[in-house]
Amino acid sequence: MQISSRFRSVAVAAIAAAGVSMASAAHADSGTIRFSVYKAAFFIGGSGGEGTLTFHGKRYPISVGGVSGGFAFGASKTYFQGRVRHIRRASDVTGVYGAAGGGGALGRGAQVIVMTNDKGAQLELTGRQVGLQVNADLSGMSIALKR
Repeated sequence: MQISSRFRSVAVAAIAAAGVSMASAAHADSGTIRFSVYKAAFFIGGSGGEGTLTFHGKRYPISVGGVSGGFAFGASKTYFQGRVRHIRRASDVTGVYGAAGGGGALGRGAQVIVMTNDKGAQLELTGRQVGLQVNADLSGMSIALKR
């Protein structure tokens, strides 16, 4: 059985492309992140906060902001901590993250969330929430490095 040169070229190109993408994923790294967010909502909500990204032993201050819409009311403060994966440099954590979800807290509550930005950075967060907050909404969060 003879393999055509065109098929062989396509196969070699596919293997090379897979190798490049695997190599670039292998060079991606991870760090830790922690921040606190204040949120207030009455159907439309807003949030803001600040925290720290730790990447390659260096600490980077970050700011966090966001909006939400849907069924939401109350006010709360949430302390998040976790990992940020698939980043090559600290600036890869910047961008807009989106999520759909629901939950609530009366006094104290817990949250677990995984979000990805347009650069492929993935946040894997756990949080503890304080306040009165009930929500079933779509929300977006923006993270920026402070200068």
